[in-house]
Amino acid sequence: MTDGASRLILILAAGGFASTFAGRVVEPLVGVLARDFASPPATVALLSTAFALPYALIQPVLGPVGDALGKERVVVTCLGILTLALAASIVAGDIRLLFGLRMLAGAAAGGVIPLALAMMGDRIPMERRQVAIGRFLVAVILGQLMGSTVSGLIEGLIGWRGVFALSALVALSGCGAVLLGFARALRAPGGRFALGPAARRYRAILANPRARVLFGAVFVEAIAVFGIFPHLAHLIEARGEGGPREAGLVLAGFAAGGLAYSLLVGLLLRLLGQTRMLMAGGAIAGGALLTVGLAGAWQVDAVALVALGLGFYMLHNTYQVQVTEVAPEARASAVALHAFSFFCGQALGVAVLGAGLTALGQFGALASCAALILGLGLVTAWRLSRPIRPRSSQTEDTMNGR
Repeated sequence: MTDGASRLILILAAGGFASTFAGRVVEPLVGVLARDFASPPATVALLSTAFALPYALIQPVLGPVGDALGKERVVVTCLGILTLALAASIVAGDIRLLFGLRMLAGAAAGGVIPLALAMMGDRIPMERRQVAIGRFLVAVILGQLMGSTVSGLIEGLIGWRGVFALSALVALSGCGAVLLGFARALRAPGGRFALGPAARRYRAILANPRARVLFGAVFVEAIAVFGIFPHLAHLIEARGEGGPREAGLVLAGFAAGGLAYSLLVGLLLRLLGQTRMLMAGGAIAGGALLTVGLAGAWQVDAVALVALGLGFYMLHNTYQVQVTEVAPEARASAVALHAFSFFCGQALGVAVLGAGLTALGQFGALASCAALILGLGLVTAWRLSRPIRPRSSQTEDTMNGR
């Protein structure tokens, strides 16, 4: 990895950490917020959807805006808005206001990681990109790990308002780091956004069969993997095994599995290649979901989530790398559509799993998710093993707005 690439990863890592830290702090607080605001836990759990859905819906806007105005400029602006939304959450007086602020925070966070991936696609060659993105994921996953774990561990000391204050400070630090790191690029004149060329680029991307496979894959994996997360705290409490602290530690297992993947990604690529990586990732994630479905001790759930994190990132990082080559001339737009699909699935997954838990019970709902993620790994391994066909000149003209 060159010095320039390493510096790029460090700058982007600061913003990525801040955005994922903000996204995960609420999950261990569901029980506490439900009591303070006198709301049902199932309703408070939808705060995760309130963050994830705007994150998804803003993507079709932020992608072409980043391509036109400059990715660095959009990332800094989004981190600034995220900081303000988190700071306002400290003084939220009712659950409706908190829902609104989580929606604003989610929309702002939506401009960070997808555009960071697009910047790495612009500046890092394909043969080194999966390892580079894997290193960037260390910061993203640490944000998830620290967000859920710290929130659960310190809520008893500083309260949930203190947790939001800490989140705002983290976002402010990330914004400052990116602002300094991209100071030269931010001084350069930006481009100009135009709706017509943006729409033509999107049509060309969606006409690509490989893009459709990748977008569908992340939608399905998000439902299968992330739907259970906001419900874990309530399930653990219902079994009489603890509260926010235990839920935070269980959720931290997922991040720990992702960190293990980030450290092992180079070795896994050499041993498995991308096709077998997808097959193995689906199998590992499926086994982990079955284990959680058995409703054992919270310590067993924590170990299962380590495996779930490993299996998920074996799938997801492979999809991320491939989507950066779907449309090199409109990389931010392609990655934004990918993120849109992923977070639509994540937002829908909370409601789907809630209904599944009611209708099928914990084992039935999670066994269904296990079968879904296993099938996804096998199907995408087959579909994505086909070589990328060269783009026609007509498609290239469409991408460039001609």
